Amino acid sequence: MQAFFDDEYMQIDDEGHDFDDGIKSTRFKKLQKKLRKEVSWAIRDFKMIEDGDVVMVCISGGKDSFTLLDILLFLKRIAPIKFEVVAVNLDQKQPGFPEEVLPKYLSEQGIPYYILEKDTYSIVKQVVPEGKTYCSACSRLRRGSLYGFAKQIGATKIALGHHRDDILATFFLNLFHGGSLKAMPPKLLSDDKQNVLIRPLAYVAEKDIIKYANYKKFPIIPCNLCGSQENLQRAMINDMLREWDQAHPKRLASMFKALQNVAPSQLADRELFDFDNLSIERNDDERLFEGDHIQVGVADKLADIGLPTNPQVQTFNPKFTKKEDKKIPVINPIL
Repeated sequence: MQAFFDDEYMQIDDEGHDFDDGIKSTRFKKLQKKLRKEVSWAIRDFKMIEDGDVVMVCISGGKDSFTLLDILLFLKRIAPIKFEVVAVNLDQKQPGFPEEVLPKYLSEQGIPYYILEKDTYSIVKQVVPEGKTYCSACSRLRRGSLYGFAKQIGATKIALGHHRDDILATFFLNLFHGGSLKAMPPKLLSDDKQNVLIRPLAYVAEKDIIKYANYKKFPIIPCNLCGSQENLQRAMINDMLREWDQAHPKRLASMFKALQNVAPSQLADRELFDFDNLSIERNDDERLFEGDHIQVGVADKLADIGLPTNPQVQTFNPKFTKKEDKKIPVINPIL
């Protein structure tokens, strides 16, 4: 099967295309190229999109989903495989929601779309106590409707606009408040095994999406349902991540890399790693302690339990004769 992108195609947007936007800024072009490649890499690394897929892009009217839709439509034009893109929005009947914005934008761009109308706003307001966070209940209701609709129209993948910083924020929310080490995977099979979810923006930083959306002048629609709620845990985590990113620009990239480099034996999950059956496998080779001297105390009790009372040592020479040997030796390494 043809890969979504190989090394040859990763260079394909070095040149302009007749269907590119008319923004001439060099900084924008550089940013655009970066985002397109990061999305391509995520799709390739996690095999998110395959030949013949119908990708349902969940578009909320926020910067993330607009950016995702824009980049996927570009990649659809140049990818070596054939796939379709359809935009789907769930109008949750929030008071003051500008219902005309998305249909107008999508129609002008020639993007096929569905607008699903369902008053989940009233349900959320009824079931969530005053002062509590609406996000969880709102998200569950939205997911249920969108997942079912994906199956109804025959969409094979559901694309969500979560980016790298969303994934890290979820990790810290679970770490600080959920007692678990988990985040948002770039690709997920739903619990009922009816849908495959993909997050093509998994490698993209939020600050780059903000810049991109500003350049593109997307008609952003703010979410007012929970906008007045203060001190949301996720908002606090996001503030923490932004502060880290400003003070240590490479920290978030390093943390995301850690999510892709898990060592189960170095954690403490007894279901994930078999700690019960660990056993040593020593051979007969003896390695003497390298040092100057070993002090021995209460030697009679050492002898009683069968331990040596005068363990031997071998010379440790910190001065190395060869230039290439001038490095700290590895002594009793942790395997």
